[in-house]
Amino acid sequence: MSETSKTRKRRFGGTADQIRSALGFYKVMAYLTGSMLLLLTAELVIRYGFGSVLMAGGTNTSTGEAHGFGLAGVQGDVYSVTGGFNISTAVLIVHGWMYVVYLIADFRLWSLMRWPFSKFILIALGGVIPFLSFFVEGRIHRQAEAELAANPQASKRY
Repeated sequence: MSETSKTRKRRFGGTADQIRSALGFYKVMAYLTGSMLLLLTAELVIRYGFGSVLMAGGTNTSTGEAHGFGLAGVQGDVYSVTGGFNISTAVLIVHGWMYVVYLIADFRLWSLMRWPFSKFILIALGGVIPFLSFFVEGRIHRQAEAELAANPQASKRY
């Protein structure tokens, strides 16, 4: 067996420009999703730790006064403010959809880099564990750039 058949040639699923584009999109989504996850965590602490939600507008059910912006009490499914905008629920919804876009960015980068499936799962966990997306993004960015620099011949040429 010759020496060249023993060493495996690195191949990417796209050009270096496509990979860098995917890396940039992933970076933006990692920071946005991580930030929304921190807001979601704070919202859950307020909701289940203090029995409140963040509301904008509406009417206080016990006094009948207008509620501007702030925390509103929750007893089971009954809110102390009606008719307002529930910012806590909005944070939940926005984070959920942002995580879907984050997974698309994760999949795009993973498929272009042709990494093992375990790395896809590791990157995906970044959007569900607070602070992890910031650390994982930095590590993934460095690894992708290092692999691109080490294998300039590996990009697909169209």
